[in-house]
Amino acid sequence: MNNKVFLLYIIFCGYNSFSQEKIQKFQEARPLGFVMPKGYDKVIIPFEIYSNLIVIDVLFNKSLPLKFVLDTGVRTTVLTEKSLTDLLGLEYARKITIPGAGGEKLVDAFVVNNVSLNIGEIAGNGHAILVLEEDLLQLKNYLGVNVNGILGYELFSRFVVDINYDKKIIIFFNPKTFKKKGGFTEIPLSVEDTKPYILANFIIRDNEKIRGKFMLDTGASHTMLLDGRSNKKITVPDPYITSILGRGLSGNLYGEVARIDKMWVGPFSFDKVITIFPDQDSYEISLIQDFRNGTLGGGMMSRFHIIFDFGNSKIYLKKGKGYNKPFDFNLSGLIVIATGVYLRDYEINTVRENSAAKAAGLMVGDLIITINGYQTSERTLDEVIGLLNAKVNKRIRLVIMRKGKRKEIQFKLTRLI
Repeated sequence: MNNKVFLLYIIFCGYNSFSQEKIQKFQEARPLGFVMPKGYDKVIIPFEIYSNLIVIDVLFNKSLPLKFVLDTGVRTTVLTEKSLTDLLGLEYARKITIPGAGGEKLVDAFVVNNVSLNIGEIAGNGHAILVLEEDLLQLKNYLGVNVNGILGYELFSRFVVDINYDKKIIIFFNPKTFKKKGGFTEIPLSVEDTKPYILANFIIRDNEKIRGKFMLDTGASHTMLLDGRSNKKITVPDPYITSILGRGLSGNLYGEVARIDKMWVGPFSFDKVITIFPDQDSYEISLIQDFRNGTLGGGMMSRFHIIFDFGNSKIYLKKGKGYNKPFDFNLSGLIVIATGVYLRDYEINTVRENSAAKAAGLMVGDLIITINGYQTSERTLDEVIGLLNAKVNKRIRLVIMRKGKRKEIQFKLTRLI
């Protein structure tokens, strides 16, 4: 795992926790928003997975095909590139400043009203969206595909959302006609301030079981995050490594990465789970406004076939093909981003201290030309990351370009935790 701890942790204010009755009343009072075609009980759409994130196709304003991350952790639809709304000549209703947890300015954004967002056969009219003045998230560089925005709650509040990671399809069900599928385990869910939470147990060390509240965040690539501010018993266990954990609006997120002994979600359990422990100074969540002990991201949810039923405060879980796959973290010590017009140039963005890559002499800014004889220009970013994190003790032979000169570098992949 390399870029797969990449986080999309944007904080927007919300107010209500919706029951199914409230959702129905809201839809009747406000017929705008996402609507299933008349007479349909469900709509099926395909999706792509990049670094554990779900990416879907969206037709923006009935004219521009774009790609969006489907994110349970975001309330308001966000477009990351202002050039797109400028291109369409859309009118900006107002300009706002998105603050961090400490009140400081993160980024300016513009509100655009009456936008249409069509997803397959689902029509979405009359949306208000936020358009970032600067593309601080750099989604396309970290995911290796032209991703243009993020959307979430407005879909999850309207439909029962069935995410099949193995088949890479999403089924949006009409909540009025949805029936529980066989073979799934029902888990209680609370929707607070538009975000979904579950309770789960975990053991960091010494067999002490801790009960925690976790946000389910499909817009985060990591497996599990624990926030030490929320509980004095949450401390970073040995051994651990210090690393860049991801990126948000305020820049890089720093912290430690370690394995905890065990965690449970209902009857499902996992051992030696890779967990990130963010530094307080770079983590934007305010526990006063949004109490949680941590988050479960795409690295965990992609192990399941998962159904979100916000209206009835439930999720349904079933083991997926990846349920038993081992947990691992960035064996090379490199974070690589995609650059160039076609996002097929691969640049080293970060070299972790005390890593095999650092010892071999790799540097930030190096362009990776080949990996073990494979031309990187013929590979996706996920494939490049996979080659750089194949297995422990795998010898990696790189050809890089540094300041216009080709250079060969070799090292072995190493597990530090």
